[in-house]
Amino acid sequence: SIKSAVGLGVILYHGIGDTIRVSLTGNPVEEIKAARYILQTLGIRQSGIEVVSCPTCGRTKIDLIGLANQVETLAASYSNLKIKIAVMGCVVNGPGEAKEADIGIAGGDGCGVLIKHGEIVKKVEEDRLLEVLKEELDNWE
Repeated sequence: SIKSAVGLGVILYHGIGDTIRVSLTGNPVEEIKAARYILQTLGIRQSGIEVVSCPTCGRTKIDLIGLANQVETLAASYSNLKIKIAVMGCVVNGPGEAKEADIGIAGGDGCGVLIKHGEIVKKVEEDRLLEVLKEELDNWE
């Protein structure tokens, strides 16, 4: 997948080609997802919500990988929205790192925050982060 992204990314960035093919071992559906993600990352085609997350660090006190996966699953049901969601592992750097996103969540030690355009707008219990994000997406305009 990384090899495909680098190879295709360089070609597409220079405007060469109009068809891409990504080959992965496993379910062919993942090939389509990878191809769409490459196009979305390059800004060539927007398709639904883009989810970004931090790489974690010593301040991360939540299951960030699990939460990011849950957000990816949730985002798939909002294909009509063309926004970026950030999933951050701490409330210290999370809001700043999420400033490029339209909306985001950051977890802490038992609590978390809802972020909009880099600004904390609500403090919530950690176990409600996904629920609060869903409520925001349901009402997104």
